[in-house]
Amino acid sequence: MTHFQRYRFTPWLLMAPQLIIVGVFFFWPALQAVEQAFYVEDAFGLSRQFAGLGNFVAVLTSPEYYSAVWTTVVFSLAVALGAMAIALLLAVLADRVIKGDNAYKTLLIWPYAVAPAVAGVLWLFLFDPTLGLVSAGLKALGIGWNHNLDGSQALLLVILASIWKQMSYNFVFFLAGLQAIPRSLLEAAAIDGAGPWRRFWTVTFPLLSPTSFFLLVMNSVYAFFDTFGTIDTVTGGGPGGATTTLVYKVYQDGFVGQDLGASAAQSVLLMILVGLLTLIQFRFVERRVEY
Repeated sequence: MTHFQRYRFTPWLLMAPQLIIVGVFFFWPALQAVEQAFYVEDAFGLSRQFAGLGNFVAVLTSPEYYSAVWTTVVFSLAVALGAMAIALLLAVLADRVIKGDNAYKTLLIWPYAVAPAVAGVLWLFLFDPTLGLVSAGLKALGIGWNHNLDGSQALLLVILASIWKQMSYNFVFFLAGLQAIPRSLLEAAAIDGAGPWRRFWTVTFPLLSPTSFFLLVMNSVYAFFDTFGTIDTVTGGGPGGATTTLVYKVYQDGFVGQDLGASAAQSVLLMILVGLLTLIQFRFVERRVEY
């Protein structure tokens, strides 16, 4: 018996705990959701009836569902692109700091340690129509603020809270990417007469494209799923469904409305949508990445 044959099961034994956790807490619930999407169940889960594609038809013919789709598109684009743009700006500025750079970097990383629900509460206090500091400042400028009544203001608030929560994650990767760029390339561009702005777009940014592509995928997933806690604590999907994204609608219909079949059908559609979005990103966006 060769050395390879003797220890061929060792890697599987080492991976077994992680595979079991992934199987029990991810694949098994996902399979249950797919099965549940084809049934109509009572609120207590005591009986169910096969509905075929009925749940999917009901979801895809619902105006509220398409409203949630549009809200998700606007919200996800604003959060993903906004968090990346601000993080890149902060990373460029932090990379130029010489004195006290560790303090700046630590302060910029801290928000990532805050849970999404806690981040939502912080921004909720800041923009509270009665007691909030920011809302008071806006009122002094003649701008009325009440996200409890204005849907656009509510959507803007959850976008800002979500961007603030995620930009620290992006900042770490962008800063690491900037520090990995050889200084000789920037010095050569400066000798050739390229100014700071031109050096950034012709040298720095193209070399950051692998990091940017990775963060684009991660931020898209974050905007679709991990912002649930922020939306739930800040607006609860309101007012009038203005901040109800697809993942929050799954929660509303399934856990609040007890329509388990429709909720499962929406989760399946959401899985397919995110899978297609990731595939498009790898198929078309990755072509522009320079490794």
